[in-house]
This record gives sequence, structure tokens and C-alpha cells, in this order.
Amino acid sequence: MCSSDKKPIIGISADREDAGGYSKFPWYALRENYCTAVVEAGGIPVILPSAIELIGRYAYMIDGLVVSGGAFDVDPRLFGDEIVHDTVVLKAERTDFEMSITQALLDMNKPVFGICGGQQLLAVALGGTLIQHIPDEVTDALAHEQPNPRDEAGHEVTVTEGTQLHSIVGTTTLAVNSAHHQAVKAVPDPIIVNAVAPDGVIEGIENPTRAWCIGVQWHPEFQISEGDRLINQSFISACAQ
Repeated sequence: MCSSDKKPIIGISADREDAGGYSKFPWYALRENYCTAVVEAGGIPVILPSAIELIGRYAYMIDGLVVSGGAFDVDPRLFGDEIVHDTVVLKAERTDFEMSITQALLDMNKPVFGICGGQQLLAVALGGTLIQHIPDEVTDALAHEQPNPRDEAGHEVTVTEGTQLHSIVGTTTLAVNSAHHQAVKAVPDPIIVNAVAPDGVIEGIENPTRAWCIGVQWHPEFQISEGDRLINQSFISACAQ
């Protein structure tokens, strides 16, 4: 739990779905455990509708940002790729909002936590590039879209010693869940790769010039390990400062 008496307000980006399924009208969606993980770590979760005109108010209101994952991709043209892979699915409105709110929080040096697709967006916001489809670019790739349930581990990652992530989890090996077909390809200085899968796929990044700016390719909101819980707690503690 966060040791501060202050409970920080944590903005969490949400998915936007077209009419159908839950409602005959467009609707927002977010898996419950994104919020419960924040609550259990000592924060107050607030789901952020993708309203560009409210970004200034959001950025002032919240103490930290979780960029959540989703079944879609960052537009490759945002990181300089002119050819878009056939598997790429775009949600332009959500991406525009998440890029803008992420940049606003970075400009204010408030903590930013990118999760799965949120890490990919954070990497692009920080000047990085992405692998558009792992099976086409990584030899002998792991099953990053793991066949077993998401609340179980799919593979392990190696955490780089000397990184902020390593100081948080206190181990060089972490079992993680995996649900992605894209990944970070490269990041510019001063961004650091802090975790890598056995097949070489980047699983974590951080910006050491910021108080707390970390992205992970897995889903620590499921809290399948003590490392996941420690990451969530570190993020909320940083937001309470």
C-alpha cells in the first residue's frame, strides 16, 4: 500500500467501442482489474473518456496516468513506417487522445505507466519505433499471444540490473502474462530497455530522466506475481509524492 496519507488520483485510459454488444450506442470499456489494482495499491482510479478538449483539465486533476492496453495498434505512420501490416487494427480517436494525454503528463513530469499496448504508445511518444507483427520480424518467437489464460504466466522476462524496474521488483527474472502481436523495436537515448523476453523481444522500457515513467509489455494489473504488486505499489507511491 502507498505509505502516504494522500490517496493519489490515477487516470486510466479506456477503450471506446462502436454500438453493439453492451449497448446500442457507442460505449467505453475497461477491464475491472485495472481499477482494483490501483485501489489495492492505495490510489483512486478515474476512467478517462477520450475527450481531447479535456486533456488540460485531466492533466491538472490527476496525479498519474495509466495508459491501458487494448485489441488495437498504434498507427505505424506515427513512428515513420509508410507500409501498414495487414494485421494492424487502428483506433485513431483513442490513439490521438492517449498520445496527447501522455505528452501532457510527461511535460508536467507526472508519473506515467504504460501497460501492454500502453507501453507501445509510450515508446512512440518518447520517440521509439515498433515491430508491427512479431511473427514476421522475430526468429523463433515465443507465443506472445499466450494460449493459456491471461491470469497465468506465459513466459519469463529478464529484468536488467541497474534499472529502476530492477530496483522495484528486486529480481532479474520475472514470470509474466503475454497478450500482444506487436512490441517495441527501438528507443532513443535516454530511454532504457529494462526487460527482455528470451526471444529478444523488448518487454519493458523506462525514462531515467523522469521521476516515474515505465512501460511494461505484460499486464501487472492481474498481479500474478509479487513483482507485479511491487510495480503497482511503486507507481502509486510515486503519484502520491
